[in-house]
Amino acid sequence: MNGELSRRDILSGAAACVTAAGLGVKWAAAEGGRSDPVETQTLAFIKRCAREDGGYAPSPDPKYAGNSDTGNSDLAAVTYAATLAKTMGWDLLNPEKSIDFLHRHQQADGSFANAAGKMDPKDDLAILYNTVQGVVALRALGQRPKIDPTPVMNRFFVKDSYQKLPWYTTSFFPLFYAALNRPFPRDFDRALREWQVSHQAPDGYLGDHVAATFHLVHYFRLVGEAPPRAEKIVKRVLESQKPDGGFDIKEPDWDVHACFDAVFILRQVGGDAQPVKDAIGKAAEWALRCRNADGGFGHFPTWHSDMDAVYFQFGTLIQAGRVSGAKTDLPDAQTLSWGHAMRPGKAY
Repeated sequence: MNGELSRRDILSGAAACVTAAGLGVKWAAAEGGRSDPVETQTLAFIKRCAREDGGYAPSPDPKYAGNSDTGNSDLAAVTYAATLAKTMGWDLLNPEKSIDFLHRHQQADGSFANAAGKMDPKDDLAILYNTVQGVVALRALGQRPKIDPTPVMNRFFVKDSYQKLPWYTTSFFPLFYAALNRPFPRDFDRALREWQVSHQAPDGYLGDHVAATFHLVHYFRLVGEAPPRAEKIVKRVLESQKPDGGFDIKEPDWDVHACFDAVFILRQVGGDAQPVKDAIGKAAEWALRCRNADGGFGHFPTWHSDMDAVYFQFGTLIQAGRVSGAKTDLPDAQTLSWGHAMRPGKAY
């Protein structure tokens, strides 16, 4: 999900962050069997974000309120900590407390609600986002919701309410059912795929943006089918990459996850063509430039470290094959957030 803040709303302390480029070989790939500093320092940052109540702060900096997902919901950071930990085989601090934290956020009707963040927990978007994140996080931690949340999804298919949601929510639905190990209802699938395909542009894009198009591609990967106009989508993604390797192409709003989104598309449906490999490599270098001296990542170089950015930038590195400790053969990789661990060509 992409955030509500513009690039003018850069959070305090960003200027004090130091990028990975400024630290030179300190963060180079490990040699001689030593642990990779990128991996160990990322885990150390995540652990410093752990709170006593089982949740995770956007940053160890108590003055930092979060950006994008972490600014919108207190369910974001704990979910990203859990899904990255499962991917890496990391041990988190007090996972039992995190499980309790997630269960406390479930409501009597089965939905999950944020207790902090900008989202109004009663809005449809918040109900969908929080419920999916809650289910995904519990799955990553080896647990299930105490109350069946599947009836919550019905609300979005009454009077076609799903059509009022942003395009970046389409793949939330199959992800939700995958995380519960439940079949995706055929009528929901039919409605959502027809809604997306009917709004695709001739170049394959949805909503004229890589973020919305990512969710279309993610959706079709989750349901085990090739996305329509895949070749055209890949062509536009390649053309949209900036010289520095990033994809922040629509300032100021929908850009904080654009690099991850573009790399997912290229990796999942771009094949082995050299231009695709080169673009993914450049994107990985850009993501590394978003690393900070505290071991975290910002959404852009010099931005404040944020658990949201940690997931998406570290997830970009995983997709690019730059994270040696990542588990690439997890049978339920499709349930881990936004597809960073999904193997191209594998049917889930």
